[in-house]
Amino acid sequence: MEEDQELERKMSGLKTSMTEGERKTALEMVQAAGTDRHCVTFVLHEEDHTLGNSLRYMIMKNPEVEFCGYTTTHPSESKINLRIQTRGALPAVEPFQRGLNELMNVCQHVLDKFEASIKDYKNQKASRNGSTF
Repeated sequence: MEEDQELERKMSGLKTSMTEGERKTALEMVQAAGTDRHCVTFVLHEEDHTLGNSLRYMIMKNPEVEFCGYTTTHPSESKINLRIQTRGALPAVEPFQRGLNELMNVCQHVLDKFEASIKDYKNQKASRNGSTF
């Protein structure tokens, strides 16, 4: 019971987003009756293959994860179902959170490198244009 409350507390920060003044659920956690917290399906609304495949890859890097896969419900719906099954005592929400954090770190690294490259390019272009006149 305490573990379920702890799991709900961890998920509460990820569950909702504000859209046009109303609360919209961005994430749902679905468990079949009689299953434990080691096998969970997360429903991510307003997402597609871009996040699904990237997140699946990051989660599968964790050796404690036995299975991670995702599906899109229908091409006309923008939501994905991401299923995680873990080994041992690790609840499925932990590799989910870790995967999201690692994916954000990778995206930030790519953005930093891209912005640095743009800056270098502009500096090189300015130095070439300045020396030709």
